[in-house]
Amino acid sequence: MVFILPAAPPGSDTYDKRMCQNLPAVGQPVLELPIAGDWPEPDATSRRRLARSLTALPDRTVVLLDGVIASGVPEIVVPHARRLRLAVLVHQALADEPGLDPAHAAELDACERETLRMAGMVVATSPWLARLLIDRHDLDPGRVYVAKPGTDAAPLAAGADGVSRLLCVGDVTRRNGQDLLVQALGEVDHLALSCVMAGSLEADRGYVDELGWSIERLGLGGRITLAGDAVDLGAAYNAADLLVIPARAPMSGMFIAQALARGIPVLATEVGGVYDALGVDADGEMPGLLVEPNDPFSLADALHRWYADPELRRSLRTAALGRGSALEEWEVAARRLTQALSRLASEPRIVA
Repeated sequence: MVFILPAAPPGSDTYDKRMCQNLPAVGQPVLELPIAGDWPEPDATSRRRLARSLTALPDRTVVLLDGVIASGVPEIVVPHARRLRLAVLVHQALADEPGLDPAHAAELDACERETLRMAGMVVATSPWLARLLIDRHDLDPGRVYVAKPGTDAAPLAAGADGVSRLLCVGDVTRRNGQDLLVQALGEVDHLALSCVMAGSLEADRGYVDELGWSIERLGLGGRITLAGDAVDLGAAYNAADLLVIPARAPMSGMFIAQALARGIPVLATEVGGVYDALGVDADGEMPGLLVEPNDPFSLADALHRWYADPELRRSLRTAALGRGSALEEWEVAARRLTQALSRLASEPRIVA
């Protein structure tokens, strides 16, 4: 199998990288082809690299294409649909990026639809996303599979004092909403809360600069750390009492799973995919709190509830422990993906 994915910095921890590391262990050899570019709207050089990579592959090769690459350039990918066995791995719908002009969003949506309708298989990273893609693009449900992210076996987080240390993980971008968390912490600055924000500071430098100014303006410089992507994530999780995900748009459940595996509760905005990632424990209890997206005051209220209510913290930690113990590890996730792709390899190719 060939996996064509966006080039990522060395040492980055992404769904694609983790699958590439675990697929061989479950009997699925994989050739990893990272392609640099400003996906899903690459420059001419990146487009040529993708076209050359696809053209060089032998007929009937099983190819897993990351959706951020494939979905924006159907004119490059679609011509190979009959010759190759193409699967597209979708982490999020292209048109759901916050701040897009409606006309631009519609154009991206049309490109994604053309790509996914020609693919032999679509792999979504959550049940919610699978349902969205089926409905939005009128896909055959029989060609859409779910491959949720796995987790690593990890010890329970030590935390700080059980209440005060917050962790926010993800590239520092408007989509991931770190500015909303900064505003919320400004609303509850009387509480002894601190936060480490772990994630790339290079994806949107203008946004990062604005975030830094807001932190200083609110007098939170001693409480919020922009740690970048060089931080030891294992150590950051171990020191955390609560994971906070203030995203404005649908997001991967990978960071939530990593927190739950360590028994860390989660406070998140109720965007697509979050409920699937949180799930419930054996008693039906959710291991976290959900609030309205794009609302710093709802976040602030939830932080106040977390801080002021020891019984709430105890029940959330209990649910996180129960939910975390039921999560599948990466090797199991890779095996599920391998089973789906084996069907693609053996089926006659039919283009919608």
